Amino acid sequence: MIVPWPGAVAPGQDTVSEAHAKQWAEQQAREQLIQRLGLPTEADALMDAFAHHLAETTGMLYAFVNLFLGEQTFVGLHNPHADSGHLILGRTMSREHGWCPAVVKRQRALPLPDVHASPRFSGNHVVDAVGIRAYFGSPLIHAETGITLGTVCTIDPEARPRTDARRLLNIVKASGTDVLNALTSGTGTSR
Repeated sequence: MIVPWPGAVAPGQDTVSEAHAKQWAEQQAREQLIQRLGLPTEADALMDAFAHHLAETTGMLYAFVNLFLGEQTFVGLHNPHADSGHLILGRTMSREHGWCPAVVKRQRALPLPDVHASPRFSGNHVVDAVGIRAYFGSPLIHAETGITLGTVCTIDPEARPRTDARRLLNIVKASGTDVLNALTSGTGTSR
């Protein structure tokens, strides 16, 4: 718990835990960096193309370029065809849902060939609402600041064999590198 200096908190005012204060500061720094870099904060044609390529390359139904703003914001999105019988996802989601929050927090890629293989990742709004069984995500870490801007990820209702997990994770990581280069080069978005 952060202990404020005398007079810093008025009677009746809430204090925040050190963990919440740290999360808030990280989010503020992330949003300021995204604004300073001029990154897209809504649908972007080039980021959609990256997401489409990621879905094609991995053979998974959904793919995202996800910036962590007030919500997870899918500036790049690939959905299955409208007549596929699968849910069509929107461009935002709570920062509490899915597996990307874990990727942002740990600042490392996360392979989940079968989300039900780990109780920690099995109970999730996305599992229940969309019926997802496989997730592969990689963080987008700004090299100069170390700030995680968001993620690149792909999800599917079919679990993947563990024997294919390394290949899929390598594809997602390589895609993350390409996306980060496009985002931070100043020439890679279709604003």
